[in-house]
Amino acid sequence: MTVPAEILKKVKRIEIDTRKMVNNIFSGEYHTRFKGQGMTFADFREYVAGDDVRSISWTLTARAGKPFIKTFEEERELTMILAVDVSGSLEFGSKNYFKGETLTYVAATLAFSAIKNNDQVGLLLFSNDVELYIPPKKGRAQVFRILREMLYFKPKATGTNISAGLDFLRGVLKKRATIFLLSDFQDKNFDASLRLLERKHEVIAGLVQDEAEFVFPDVGLVELRDSESGETMLVDTSNPAFRAEMESRFKSDFETFQKNLIRSGVRSFAFQPDDNYHQALLAFFKRKRT
Repeated sequence: MTVPAEILKKVKRIEIDTRKMVNNIFSGEYHTRFKGQGMTFADFREYVAGDDVRSISWTLTARAGKPFIKTFEEERELTMILAVDVSGSLEFGSKNYFKGETLTYVAATLAFSAIKNNDQVGLLLFSNDVELYIPPKKGRAQVFRILREMLYFKPKATGTNISAGLDFLRGVLKKRATIFLLSDFQDKNFDASLRLLERKHEVIAGLVQDEAEFVFPDVGLVELRDSESGETMLVDTSNPAFRAEMESRFKSDFETFQKNLIRSGVRSFAFQPDDNYHQALLAFFKRKRT
């Protein structure tokens, strides 16, 4: 299938913007933030006082006539999975960007950081169910494929089922991975799936929130449409009681979301659909490192 020129142009624009950010800001933070997956043999060297005797190579010691030890180095290669929500609620934004657009920029920043560190990166798109899965690979071509899909892919469904995506990853990933779960988390009852996935993998939740969702604006009488269910309702946003109820409901949902993450041992960061998303991501890297 031929990808339209405007999509390719947008991919290139995202590459320029995010690679500049990765080179100037994220490169060192990413490298120090993510630990390797284990230790691999590096070389032999002569034993010196204080070395762990368990590292002595008795075969080489017998052959050389003096003690040698095995040295090891951290295995740096990481497998990163970008698990991205593509449900209807991501098509909302009260300012310059939709929530889904900002998820694309966050995912691009992470993907370019991964390939700069010679790591593998893969993509999962989910709505009611798994929409698309791209197995992890290295290289710039892989990142371009991921960006093209995030920009061009048309989901079959509009709802959100986070558990479906998490359960799919638990079944398909054989090697330990770092999974960035990027969503507005407008779903419930996914905490059990989250805990099961976190047992084997590192899961990091990236929550996108639009300011209008938790500070409901006074714009008079409007018709609201649920982008996931398609239901519509007429509401009076000038009514203080209505705005207070909406803000209370959002606050309650957010508190439940945070409690679920804490119980699951999952770390998180939150950002809004604007140009400052990278600040939240960088703050997370620094917070996690310390």
